[in-house]
Amino acid sequence: MTAIALPAVRTKRRRSRRLPVSARIAAGVIGLVVVAVLLAPVLAPHNPTQGQLGERLAGIGTAGHLLGTDGQGRDILSRLLYGGRLSLLSGLIPVLVAAVIGTLLGLLAGLGNRFTNGAVMRTLDVFYAFPAVLLAIAIAAALGSGASNAIVALSVILIPPIARIAETETARLRGADFMEAARASGARTSSIAIRQVLPNIAPAIVVYCTALIGLCIVYSAGLSYLGLGIAPPAPEWGVMISDLQQYTFTKPELLLMPALAILVASVAFNVLGDGLGSYFNVRQEVR
Repeated sequence: MTAIALPAVRTKRRRSRRLPVSARIAAGVIGLVVVAVLLAPVLAPHNPTQGQLGERLAGIGTAGHLLGTDGQGRDILSRLLYGGRLSLLSGLIPVLVAAVIGTLLGLLAGLGNRFTNGAVMRTLDVFYAFPAVLLAIAIAAALGSGASNAIVALSVILIPPIARIAETETARLRGADFMEAARASGARTSSIAIRQVLPNIAPAIVVYCTALIGLCIVYSAGLSYLGLGIAPPAPEWGVMISDLQQYTFTKPELLLMPALAILVASVAFNVLGDGLGSYFNVRQEVR
């Protein structure tokens, strides 16, 4: 896939004592966004799906509509707050699903024999023949529009790179002394995978998946914008951009609101991922 970089991850034993300042700021921004969207019923001044045609396209700073209204008179601030719930979940759930499946596949390939490794990794390599964005669009189009189908599409494209990381790290640990000791003690492969390997490869996976959440938020918004994800009138950030694009030249500041929300959320997760990489001394190189 051309849209998702494949990192060769190396985890060192030594660990930084503190998160970088940039990562702590990013974590604070993410925390504020999460609190704001969770408190949407309290903070939102209006119903996000109901509007007044007499108040359509109100500018930023209008009394009762701090960030203005869209073409149907719906309050943009309210839609941003409620839409944040859908956008964050659309970014988080596919990464969690892909992390579980990809880690299991990576452990299977890394601890299995040569045939098992080849079967798993060569099958996953097939997905790298297609750009990630186009593959997600193709899967979502085949399954049909809807939030659940978009989650499936995004999960599928994220599994291969996570599995590659898990397999690389697992293979690196196969010759370690503690692995030899575990085998000599008669421990089963499943026990070794859970007790010995998983705790050692978890930092690399967590670092990569944290950055993937930001990317997944952008992908999810893109699918919704194309009509392949969450459908209107749901207040999702990608849906909001689709609704407001017709006012690009007359009310560009309204279109800027959901775009900024996507930008802030995605950048914050990427910065946090980089900071966690420094904290765990996880070095990522693009191959």
